[in-house]
Amino acid sequence: MAAGQRLVAYERVSTVRQGQSGLGLEAQRRQIAEFAASRGAEVLARFTEVESGRKADRPELAKALHHAKVTGATLVIAKLDRLSRNAAFLLALRDSGVKFVAVDMPEANDLTVGIMALVAEAEREAISRRTKEALASAKARGVKLGNPNGAAALKRAGKGGVALRATVAANADQFARDLAPVIADIRAAGHTTLRAVAAELSARGIRTRRGGQWGVGNVKDLLGRGCCRGR
Repeated sequence: MAAGQRLVAYERVSTVRQGQSGLGLEAQRRQIAEFAASRGAEVLARFTEVESGRKADRPELAKALHHAKVTGATLVIAKLDRLSRNAAFLLALRDSGVKFVAVDMPEANDLTVGIMALVAEAEREAISRRTKEALASAKARGVKLGNPNGAAALKRAGKGGVALRATVAANADQFARDLAPVIADIRAAGHTTLRAVAAELSARGIRTRRGGQWGVGNVKDLLGRGCCRGR
């Protein structure tokens, strides 16, 4: 990159909460700023996407690509590897005709992102297939995933105390066993923190045992059961 080159920055955070708090965004901006300074480049504009990385509609990316095209600037992103599983992003980048550079992977080019897009699409389809197979297997065994009324039904039937707790615990253990292959797949894809696992479970359309959205506490309880340890 020649000294004095102009850049258009594109950043992405995956949730509204991250966008409001700056979580993850500050690090991206710092990396881009340091990259520009080290090369004597000027950041002309900055575009920030706040949405799921799975969405194909990326309005801020479209704006960033357009701005880079009309100004002759180079699109810069902090971490290509963070976006490398999103085929829509990679294909838009490849087909835009805009020069681009990734701070964490400066050697990337059109061929690189084209191959990444194919891999990302294949991985997305494989994840979807494995998730459906795991849930179908659980359903075939008679397990009702995300049933919010299990404990209430036992109470209405007059069962309580030790029997109730034992039944609820057994149901929770079975639910964890059913999700163990999904958890293993999520971890293998690099989502290892409690928050990341929760976000990925929600993104795959999987509900908690009580039919709610996943949070750090739900994931911690799930992973704390023997069937999910070490997977």
